[in-house]
Amino acid sequence: MKIALFGKLFNESFTESFKLMFEDFIKHQVEVDIYQPFYDFLIRDINFKPPVNNYFNGYQDLDKDVDFVFSVGGDGTFLEAVTFVRDAGIPIVGINSGRLGFMADIAGDEIPQALTSIFQGNYTIEERSLLQLETLRNGLFSEFNYALNEFTVHKTDTASMITIHTYLNNEYLNSYWADGLIISTPTGSTAYSLSVGGPILIPNTQNFIISPISPHNLTVRPIVVPDHHEITLRVEGRSDSYLASLDSRSCTFESSNELKIKKSDFQIKVLKLRSHSFYGTLRNKLMWGVDKRN
Repeated sequence: MKIALFGKLFNESFTESFKLMFEDFIKHQVEVDIYQPFYDFLIRDINFKPPVNNYFNGYQDLDKDVDFVFSVGGDGTFLEAVTFVRDAGIPIVGINSGRLGFMADIAGDEIPQALTSIFQGNYTIEERSLLQLETLRNGLFSEFNYALNEFTVHKTDTASMITIHTYLNNEYLNSYWADGLIISTPTGSTAYSLSVGGPILIPNTQNFIISPISPHNLTVRPIVVPDHHEITLRVEGRSDSYLASLDSRSCTFESSNELKIKKSDFQIKVLKLRSHSFYGTLRNKLMWGVDKRN
């Protein structure tokens, strides 16, 4: 087996779990390519020099023949790993070095059991849809104009709200007078969209969620639409430019630039242990049914 290992930083409390993971890699003769900045962090801050085969720094030099990409961190790290994998079809394994994670759902104390399951082939591969952003001019995010969680348009100042004219398949839906607007995938339904009152969708649901951020009209609520619809946004306000985000990546754009969001023509593969389920993750991560009263 050959894997690519991607990560950023983690706390000292995760160090022992990480070292145990590498012991299992060595035991099962796993070949490891590693993200160069992550390798530098391990040597500099953890004082750990893992045995690795090669290094990579981005999509171009990632070996597309690896069996898995291991993402070590939280959901933010997982989303960044997606920008490395892109349409290569390599399953991503989310190792959680912190506390909360929907995509990075293998906790540190689960690593030995999880690796045993992976080596034995006792897992499933889920395919998660992405959204794609297109602009009429001044192409935004030209290097990778896709998102696994969401696309968001924001105002760039803290003063006045903006107006986002929204169309579905060129049919007018609404003009959102708000601080911004989120277009979310089912995967992203437990992220930013959830924090502004959006619904939770099952990962394989074929929908987008349109969620306004602090809308002026309280009757304006999040809406679920089929993901085969193309969503067009035209933004106006007192400012000359606005902020667009694809997951954690952001850039500014001018009000004259029309934004189109549609479902991408490829999916991201995510490794899931058979012992994990989406409903169980919801209960555990959102602490449903937990009574903390004394």
